[in-house]
Amino acid sequence: MRNQIRGSGLGARKIGVSLAAAVAAAASMHLGAQAPKTAAPASARQAAYSPSRLADGHPDLQGTYDLATLTPLERPSGAKGALTAEEAAQAEAKVAAQTEAGRRSISADRTAPPKGGDGSVGAAGAVGGYNNFWLDPGSSYTIVNGERRTSLVIDPPDGRVPPLTPAARQRTLSRLLGRPTSDATESRDPGLEPAGSYDDPERRPLGERCLFGFGSTSGPPALPNYFYNNLHQIVQTRDAVMILTEMVHDARIVRMNAEHLPKTIRQWMGDSVGRWEGDTLVVDTTNFNDQTRFRGSSDTLHVVERFTRVGPRALLYRFTIDDPSTWTRSWTGEYTWPATDERLYEYACHEANYALGDILRGARLREADAKKK
Repeated sequence: MRNQIRGSGLGARKIGVSLAAAVAAAASMHLGAQAPKTAAPASARQAAYSPSRLADGHPDLQGTYDLATLTPLERPSGAKGALTAEEAAQAEAKVAAQTEAGRRSISADRTAPPKGGDGSVGAAGAVGGYNNFWLDPGSSYTIVNGERRTSLVIDPPDGRVPPLTPAARQRTLSRLLGRPTSDATESRDPGLEPAGSYDDPERRPLGERCLFGFGSTSGPPALPNYFYNNLHQIVQTRDAVMILTEMVHDARIVRMNAEHLPKTIRQWMGDSVGRWEGDTLVVDTTNFNDQTRFRGSSDTLHVVERFTRVGPRALLYRFTIDDPSTWTRSWTGEYTWPATDERLYEYACHEANYALGDILRGARLREADAKKK
């Protein structure tokens, strides 16, 4: 059920359970590791479906899609590449039970939580964090080619993002480039963040500043944020494709059959150019600026996305990440985007947003208290 309550600094929320519970459900299956089958191109695997077409003859990809899923980006340790229907049902039932427990009313006579929060993992565990009522990281595993996947990553076959290069590790440690990446969460415990993280508003995560959807939900690559506001809407014409993201209302414009912008022109979500390969929309993105840096990537990041309609109410989304300056090899992921009839609402994050100033002032008070001690 979709919750349509809107807050000035919170935006759209859905009822659900924390991501930690979902990952725990998958990891608790005690499944032996196995490599998934080598994935054939989407067009080959889904050739049996004939999509409806627009006037220009290309498949109609338009609609609103709900990207929430229990399948994490990387495969949990000890998990198989895919679950059986019974294994998935067992894990999903466990998550559903946790969700129901999180929805229960709490006593007005309850004692105060311990200092610093109740200690649970996830957004609900710290003071000021959301309770489960507001969260919706997903309730089922993504199904691709009949398989209930345990990771979005399919290449490398172990379902894990490749190691960083030595140069990328050095960049990560550099104070100069110590800004949060575009997939950073809204906030963490101040005691766990690097020194100087509260010295400058530009050192706060982009999602916390309401500039960009955290978790790379806007992309590219467009990933589940495992939190809330999971909807994406595609609007398609002959000359352009627009992908609107519910989280922070980011809108990507894909210019069809165009040349990339000059390398001197850099954009927050890169420069996306599209083309059709049969019934698959291929989107090639380069020219990212240095503000986003997906998972610590460099200015040579190159993302190729493939959108294929695999049913009247589903798209297969596949992405390949290539950045030799950041990862030891390119890597690929995919998952299904199910269509939904739910409406996408404005994310009004900046209305009356006084929190960032309070965050920085709170850091100064904390430093002053530390000096007194």
